[in-house]
Amino acid sequence: MEKEVETIVNNLIKDDNLQVSAIFKEKKEGKYVLNIELDSEGVIDLNRITDASRIINEELDKTDLLKDIDELDIYSKEKGGQNER
Repeated sequence: MEKEVETIVNNLIKDDNLQVSAIFKEKKEGKYVLNIELDSEGVIDLNRITDASRIINEELDKTDLLKDIDELDIYSKEKGGQNER
C-alpha cells in the first residue's frame, strides 16, 4: 500500500518540485497513522505543505488505499538548521 500511495503522491506534487522522502505506517494511541514526509531542494514553507496536503488528501480520498488508516500525517523533512533567506 505504501508504494502505491508514494507513486500517487509523487505524481501529484512533482510540478511543485516536491517528492516523497519517506512513507510509513505506524500505530499511535490505538490509531493507524500513515506518515508522508515530503522533501525539496529548498525549504518547504507552511503554505507549500498546506497546499500539498490538500491535493494529496483529495486524491487519496478517491481511492480505497487508506481504508485501514485512521489518520494521515503529511509533513516536511527536517532540513537540519537551514535558514530561509
